[in-house]
Amino acid sequence: MRIADKMQFTQVQGNIQKNRREMSDLQNQAATQKRITKPSDDPLAAARVLGNRTEERGNAQFVKNINQLKSFLEFTDQSLGELGEIFMRAKELAVGQASDAGASAQTRLITASEVEQIYNQAVQIGNRKLGERFIFSGYKTQTQPFSQNGEYFGDDGDMRIQTHKESFVAMNIPGSKVFLGRGLSADGITRPSIDAPRNVDELNELRDQEQLMEEQQQEKDYNSLHTRGPAALGRPASIGDRDPVDQDGGINILKVLKGVEIAMRTNDKAAIQDSLDTLDQALNQVILARAEVGSRIMAVNNTTDTLQKAIVDNKTSASQLEDADVFQVVSDINKTDATLRATLETSGKLIGPTLLDFLK
Repeated sequence: MRIADKMQFTQVQGNIQKNRREMSDLQNQAATQKRITKPSDDPLAAARVLGNRTEERGNAQFVKNINQLKSFLEFTDQSLGELGEIFMRAKELAVGQASDAGASAQTRLITASEVEQIYNQAVQIGNRKLGERFIFSGYKTQTQPFSQNGEYFGDDGDMRIQTHKESFVAMNIPGSKVFLGRGLSADGITRPSIDAPRNVDELNELRDQEQLMEEQQQEKDYNSLHTRGPAALGRPASIGDRDPVDQDGGINILKVLKGVEIAMRTNDKAAIQDSLDTLDQALNQVILARAEVGSRIMAVNNTTDTLQKAIVDNKTSASQLEDADVFQVVSDINKTDATLRATLETSGKLIGPTLLDFLK
């Protein structure tokens, strides 16, 4: 086989380019400390790395959602804790004024002023805001939920935050459940049976149903009122005779406080005695709401731990796939450099003699 000068030159050029390309790739790996810098380096590993990065970013966003969710729930828990404390104080006052042994019409009138302040404090707690949003307004976070008379202007909406794949947790408890006792059952605060609206029509339908439920509840409360004595309008015992802890529904805790105040102002000892049970019922309602908040906080804490572990696992997996072995890269660079030098040296001897050299 005849070996032409052009064939030798082409072979030398190809060998040098091959060695220089290997050296360039190794230098790039040493600079970036990445074995994979483009999909062509390892298509399968590159696909897995991209998948890990996508999942890692999703988990990072879930962690941000959980941080926002926890701040809302923790503020709600703090507010419910204060609400429980003022109801315990109201119970103490009612116990002290429930008999003639240590109480009189004058002491009950004085105590009624403190109960009035407790009522005002309960309304203030119901109207609390975190940032620019009311925490007990349901979906209507820009609407003040309670008036001074105890009227509720929010809705029954649960604002759900995605904390993981196909996992949602409500970040709020509507004031209608905590203060009015709607939607309570044996397991505490229950989520509405209606799914979250997906469009405007479903949202309007949900609001119509909530309005209907509110009207039915108001009619039920009105029909349950008794007409005994001067404290009949706010009589605590007439507001609710069921306890959510005993697998029954809830009551309007603001009406309970107002009923205790009216009973004390009118010196209605029987109404004050009856209020002890409803105050216990109201306190149980607040405790159930706080327990629900606590269970959600515990759930998101567990989810946070899971997400953090998933983020670390993704980083570890991606590192194993794309990170370069520094010692191996340095060894390959030395070996490739020696090969390149040898190629240049032998190539110079191989293509050095030409026809002009022999014609001299």
